[in-house]
Amino acid sequence: MITSVRNASLAALLCTLLGAALAGCGGPGTPRKAPASPAAPVSGTATAPPPAAAPPTMAPRPGGLTPVFERGGAPAGRVVALTFDADMTADQGPRAAGGERFDNPGLIATLRRLGVDATVFMTGRWAEEYPDQARAIGNDPRFEIANHSYSHHAFKAPCYGLPALGEQDMAADVRRAFDAFRAAGARNVVPYFRFPGGCYDDGALRALAPAGVTAVQWDVVSGDAFATDADAVAEQVLDGVRPGSVVVLHCTRSAAPVTERAIRRIVPELRARGYRFVKVSELMASARRT
Repeated sequence: MITSVRNASLAALLCTLLGAALAGCGGPGTPRKAPASPAAPVSGTATAPPPAAAPPTMAPRPGGLTPVFERGGAPAGRVVALTFDADMTADQGPRAAGGERFDNPGLIATLRRLGVDATVFMTGRWAEEYPDQARAIGNDPRFEIANHSYSHHAFKAPCYGLPALGEQDMAADVRRAFDAFRAAGARNVVPYFRFPGGCYDDGALRALAPAGVTAVQWDVVSGDAFATDADAVAEQVLDGVRPGSVVVLHCTRSAAPVTERAIRRIVPELRARGYRFVKVSELMASARRT
């Protein structure tokens, strides 16, 4: 026993003299500490990534009217912006609860598989109904989310039978949609707005001015709303696209059931013609440079 104690004391003394790095100094069964993490790099050897550039917008029109963007110029190479309206009106909750699908995850999956950048014009009500999808779209660098109003009510009447908003409520409706995107956790949100049904007048452009958005329309109508023939939709798009075009399509299965099939034809045929697919923000930036 005395010999064991004497040996243990000698071991302790050696550990003290040689330092804790000596093998076995922790004693039997005592875990050894992991080495400390390397010190942070000296200032100047690593830098934070630069902040993302703000999305381009257009200057207000005379009289303070909200600017309207319809088509890009013809920058180097052929570019086209495919845009998808994710429509859901404020009063369609009972229909969604009954099983009607206002989303189209298959379409989004196809765009990802084909490597297509696109802009989704989303209503706030859609984002509330499908928050997981809104977050996934809004956090995918291939996509950007733009504003299609909260309620999908008309900003000018008549407009395809949509309920109409008063001018005093228009800017608040747009802000409410942006709030819904933030609540869903979407990050790639741009300050662009598309009028429900494409209906607007100067009164609506004036009423929207406080929201600070650029209105985005289109020059190519796909005709996918309520269509049943995917080839007819594809042919209408292929016939209409020009360099800098903005194409309007939909991301709503119940109202546009053949869009995903049409995209499977549209994308390879446009690529064969030399087109590149861009988001509206890139198209608008190119237009400002021309």
